[in-house]
Amino acid sequence: MSDRDAYIEKTKAKIDQWNAEIDKMKAKVDEARADAKIQYQKNLDEARRQRDEAEEQLKEMRAASDDAWDDMKSGFDKAWDNISSAFNDAMSRFR
Repeated sequence: MSDRDAYIEKTKAKIDQWNAEIDKMKAKVDEARADAKIQYQKNLDEARRQRDEAEEQLKEMRAASDDAWDDMKSGFDKAWDNISSAFNDAMSRFR
């Protein structure tokens, strides 16, 4: 497996993990009292936005040519740090 394939698989695995965490959050939203439910829903929506952004970045990386891969990876690393941080912030409000 090439470094590129390994990197993409690692990123996909993290997004899959986020999907599982989003499912757990959804269950908490469903069980919450009405006043807490509104805030939980906002946090859930934010987590989904971050996950969607990460998935879009992953699609772009998969489509990148070999020549563009290094530049793409560098840009993705920076974006991933921001996306990951925002996702973790949204998730922390559920703990």
